[in-house]
Amino acid sequence: MTAARALDALAGRISEQRVVPVLRSASPAALQDDVLRLATAGFTTVEITTSTPGWPAALQAMRTDRSLAHLTFGVGTVTSATDADRAIESGADFLVSPYAAPAVRTAAGATPFIEGGFTPADIAAAARHGIAKLFPARTAGPGHLRSILDVLPGARIIPTGGLGIDDVEEWLAAGALAVGLGGGLTSKPVEQLRA
Repeated sequence: MTAARALDALAGRISEQRVVPVLRSASPAALQDDVLRLATAGFTTVEITTSTPGWPAALQAMRTDRSLAHLTFGVGTVTSATDADRAIESGADFLVSPYAAPAVRTAAGATPFIEGGFTPADIAAAARHGIAKLFPARTAGPGHLRSILDVLPGARIIPTGGLGIDDVEEWLAAGALAVGLGGGLTSKPVEQLRA
């Protein structure tokens, strides 16, 4: 699959799911528990972060778990070429950074890369390559996204950072491709998480 087709396929999955769980787990075991819980709730795409201790080994273990074979795994908070290489070697399907990270973009190669930004210039640069991450979204609000989309119609943007389940509909109505949720997402009852 070409890089462009892989990125379009990822955008389709993310858009259909509407929410991208962003997992900052306390340990590899907690990460696996969080992923299993989300998979049970119907999620097919999850983002784990490099702030989780032992994340490369945890990702490798989950990639060999047949019950999780249907999942698309992203690795977030990737800010260096070293982390990008480790994520790809461990089985990441896509990479995410919180801000512009040219070294990560280069290291990603054909692996889809969602680059973060906050200003219209940041978002325009990231969206030009495929999918942009609006971060931190809580400090901006949905009006910020609407204004950016006025000048970048059709841009695929995922707001994340400080958002909760109750914020999802408003951000989607503002034009978000999907909404990235961390924090209390995994503490919610499974019934509330169903995609």
